[in-house]
Amino acid sequence: MTREPKQDRSRVTRGHLLEVTIDCLAESGWGATTVSLVAQRAGVSRGATQHHFPTREDLITAALEVMFDARMEQARREATDLPTGEGRTEAVVSRLVDYYTGTLFKAALQVWTAAAADPELRARIVPLEERFGRVAHRTAVEHFGFDDADPVAHRLVQATLDLARGLGLADVLTDDSKRRAEIVRQWAAQLDAALPRSGELAEPRSGELVEPRSGELVEPRSGESVEPRSGESVEPRSLDVAVLD
Repeated sequence: MTREPKQDRSRVTRGHLLEVTIDCLAESGWGATTVSLVAQRAGVSRGATQHHFPTREDLITAALEVMFDARMEQARREATDLPTGEGRTEAVVSRLVDYYTGTLFKAALQVWTAAAADPELRARIVPLEERFGRVAHRTAVEHFGFDDADPVAHRLVQATLDLARGLGLADVLTDDSKRRAEIVRQWAAQLDAALPRSGELAEPRSGELVEPRSGELVEPRSGESVEPRSGESVEPRSLDVAVLD
């Protein structure tokens, strides 16, 4: 029988400890998630656990970081399953909300709460949270297909992530899935009405005036006259000359 190389066994053990840590945080909270509990649930000795992660803070912050990266990588792979065209926005919003109602978010919430009252832990968590925010925003933009250079699009994507986080908080104590699904539908409709995807042109709403871009000529609608701007001369068209003659 071929034995698994020691380096590979060590990597597997490390990954298993991180997964168990996330489960412990989500189920038992910050206070109960000790190195001893994680080691016991993972079937690993405390000494072996501390070989990988000397302190509880090392274990927990590593677990959050590695599991978040794995979740975002999974999200990128799953992007190919999203519908194209109609229904895509709702599917993306729904998936983002699912991320914030899952085990990883519930585990992170325990750590964020503890960090609020622990300056040393907060110093570890704040940079992590900032990186999480940047990666989540970039992933959301890619899935929506919006132009993030548009400041309105940028703010609405961020508002979507904030909404998802809030819905995740609402789900911590009770099952809020029915109300959550309706909010997802309504918010997706608002996004579709407000923003075209990258490469698309927004159709003007009924009664809405659209200013032409620089250098763009706009033909007047039937029966409509176009007033020249201040200092602008207007060449008469052939039909205008015929009428004047």
